[in-house]
Amino acid sequence: MDYIKSDKTEGCIFCILPAANDDEKNHILFKGTHSFVIMNIFPYNCAHLMVSPFRHIDCITAQNESEQKEVTQLTHECINILNRVIGPDGFNVGYNIGKAAGAGFDEHIHCHIVPRWSGDTNFMPVLGEVKVHPEHLRATYEKLLPHFKNLTL
Repeated sequence: MDYIKSDKTEGCIFCILPAANDDEKNHILFKGTHSFVIMNIFPYNCAHLMVSPFRHIDCITAQNESEQKEVTQLTHECINILNRVIGPDGFNVGYNIGKAAGAGFDEHIHCHIVPRWSGDTNFMPVLGEVKVHPEHLRATYEKLLPHFKNLTL
């Protein structure tokens, strides 16, 4: 309901939100030199994170060496932090490059880190076309934030 009632961002969220300098409101957990970590506000699962370069590029092959290195490091750190804090059974990690591949924002790449648990699917997406999350997005943000504040690359 929070999302439904909120003002929707026009333009590229991966450019606009980090530049807004309101990380808490925008669910940004970490900003590095070349990239950042943001929570997905339309999560596939609880604690669904995304790592994106600041630079507006549409394919991982367009990353420079510094971006590539930092995005990879942050992806690893996200997995380490999620393992410590919420202890999932596994992860889906990857990119959707292009609309045909399912990218919601196809002009700005971002790596998805989706925690998974054995049996985390149920009848709700099939019958009700909705996802059920056991924890509010804000509660998950507050739980993860201290671990990202201590992060050094």
